[in-house]
Amino acid sequence: MPATVDAEQIDRIVWNQHHDPFEILGPHMVQQAGRTVWAVRAYLPQADKAWVVLPQEHKEVEMEPNHHPHFFECVLEVQDLANYQLKYAIAEHIHVIYDPYAFKTRAITDFDIHLFSEGNHHRIYEKLGAHYTEVEGVTGVYFAVWAPNARNVSVLGDFNYWDGRKHQMRRLSNGIWDLFIPGLDIGAHYKYEIKNYDGHIYEKSDPYGFQQETRPKTASIVTDLDSYAWQDADWMEKRRQTEPLTQPVSIYELHLGSWLHESSATPALRPDGTPEPVVTVAELKPGARFLTYRELADRLIPYIKELGFTHIELLPVAEHPFDGSWGYQVTGYYAVTSRYGTPDDFMYFVDQCHANDIGVIVDWVPGHFPKDGHGLAFFDGTHLYEHADPRKGEHKEWGTLVFNYGRNEVRNFLVANAIFWFEKYHIDGIRVDAVASMLYLNYFRKDGEWVANEYGGCEHIEAADFLRQVNHVLFTYFPGVLSIAEESTAWPMVSWPTYVGGLGFNLKWNMGWMHDMLDYFNMDPWFRQFHQNNVTFSIWYAFTENFMLALSHDEVVHGKSNMLGKMPGDEWQKFANLRCLYTYMFMHPGKKTLFMSMEFGQWSEWNVWGDLEWHLLQHQPHANLKYFMGKLNEFYRSEPALFTQDFDQAGFEWIDCSDNRHSVVAFIRRDKDSDGFVVVVCNFTPQPHSHYRVGVPEPGYYRELFNSDARDFGGSNMGNLGGKWSEDWAFHNRPFSLDLTLPPLGVIVLKLAQDEAQKALADQ
Repeated sequence: MPATVDAEQIDRIVWNQHHDPFEILGPHMVQQAGRTVWAVRAYLPQADKAWVVLPQEHKEVEMEPNHHPHFFECVLEVQDLANYQLKYAIAEHIHVIYDPYAFKTRAITDFDIHLFSEGNHHRIYEKLGAHYTEVEGVTGVYFAVWAPNARNVSVLGDFNYWDGRKHQMRRLSNGIWDLFIPGLDIGAHYKYEIKNYDGHIYEKSDPYGFQQETRPKTASIVTDLDSYAWQDADWMEKRRQTEPLTQPVSIYELHLGSWLHESSATPALRPDGTPEPVVTVAELKPGARFLTYRELADRLIPYIKELGFTHIELLPVAEHPFDGSWGYQVTGYYAVTSRYGTPDDFMYFVDQCHANDIGVIVDWVPGHFPKDGHGLAFFDGTHLYEHADPRKGEHKEWGTLVFNYGRNEVRNFLVANAIFWFEKYHIDGIRVDAVASMLYLNYFRKDGEWVANEYGGCEHIEAADFLRQVNHVLFTYFPGVLSIAEESTAWPMVSWPTYVGGLGFNLKWNMGWMHDMLDYFNMDPWFRQFHQNNVTFSIWYAFTENFMLALSHDEVVHGKSNMLGKMPGDEWQKFANLRCLYTYMFMHPGKKTLFMSMEFGQWSEWNVWGDLEWHLLQHQPHANLKYFMGKLNEFYRSEPALFTQDFDQAGFEWIDCSDNRHSVVAFIRRDKDSDGFVVVVCNFTPQPHSHYRVGVPEPGYYRELFNSDARDFGGSNMGNLGGKWSEDWAFHNRPFSLDLTLPPLGVIVLKLAQDEAQKALADQ
């Protein structure tokens, strides 16, 4: 006779209402007629018959229904039930599985849960999520998910026909649910079925899932992120030993999906030579598809090397459902988007970048997330990841939700996510999106639509604490990386260390410089004489933060025109203005970021659905601008005075900033590790100036190292015939001066030739 179990308990299993199915299902030692025996119970929906298979004893024992036609039970008088199997029949089909409820071992420990509850488990992604593993000699997948307000949680998948009754999870402390499903392999598709106490059911992708199906599908995919054989050990060690703020940083920002597409007539191939599934882009010409990460490695990396950028910055590559969001509405924070391939493919892309001395920065979006039903929103039937109060928990303008940074587990989710991208994908930096929206409770909110902090202010204290935590942890684990804030307000010490009260970033976008310069270059050059302050004002605050000068994607969308279209004048003047702007940008203190298409002068705004206008490169002005960009990067990287003291007043010195009548400025950039310096002179008008005198600190021959007006760049080739000797004529409060020719809409850079300087001193 089968051992009895309470009918109410069976009903709770059948109706998927039990918080710990291990209490009922699986093997249990029971007393029967004075003897200790094993009772094995299984709930097998749709099964007509069931047996327990004992491989060691080479026998099968039939199970009997108990209270419900699909709840089976049998009694076994055996010493050991290790690795028994369940055999069951559905109509004429026979299935044999290991019993999930025979594996009670937990991969997540009480200490893991304790750290997670504190918000300090920096690698919680190794415990939560889906992990291919071996338990008691049997391989399978261990699932764990945080859903503290759920009544029940099940694993759904292609392996159980998406039936939430078949793999019910057990509840551990702090609302974590887990289950080991034996026999599952890498590649299995799954979701979580979550029921709240009102009986509502939510099917959710795994917040810690490492891969998702390609949109519009939304299931998570079991993935092994440790199988890729990295080849970048030298790069990683060099990065660890290097202070990036004293190095040249010139970033090419791009969106992988619209840099270039391919016709689907040319199929993408996997490493084994089999074709990848075609991911088409409906808004493009019929049949167009995305390039894969591996194809991008083959095409993008040589292009970046030719242009001389030190880094690429990728608009978000975490999984997102809508192409038109540019990646900024993330649903899979731990999943690299499947649009362009697999996690291994993205690892290959990063590995190849490192092999070619190119760093990889990824846009990271911890400020908000979308309301898509399969994502984090209302995850366990409650406002779990977001604030319940919409005055704190919703960005109405963006249609997104705001993370609850005051909740330890939510903060842990994000801190660990930042660590995850560096550890698993070897990225070299993050650019944190929309930091201002995180720091202010009243960001884009009207009066009465936001809640003040405990001191009555608008500062989001919990968000600031979160940013300090993530940056502190990040630089502890990964010295030499970059953490860049897109922050546009006067919040103090954004790029200062956390130990002095800063937010801990090591770079901050200089939005003020960007707005001032675009306003300046947008106006007719005649009017620039009245707006000299646009050029000079940035130096007043240039050393209060570690600034990144960025001309980003935001400046070439939404009716703002592309960079070339912002410039005044005829076509020649437009290109000259652009060369002048870029050169001034690269000579100005701060690291640099330029968005794709700006390097060759695209006319149209960026369109996420299309390619860049590569056909323009057949025209000489555009080809010249691209060539100029490569030479500008080459010069920038070769001259230490332009990057070793970007964030120290000692690295910059005005020669003259007051000649507004001619719209000319001149300044010095100094090297930190030597006496080397360069003299930069900018003429922001189309009027060339001959015999323009500029004071210099030392005598000698000043070579003209760079001239944005060079013929090879498409300029008028006006300059100083390779350089000028200084004259013993005090000017601009300097003991010596140069008699220069300033090209129209041009920037020239000169440097004292040391051999000639020594000769000049000897002659004095």
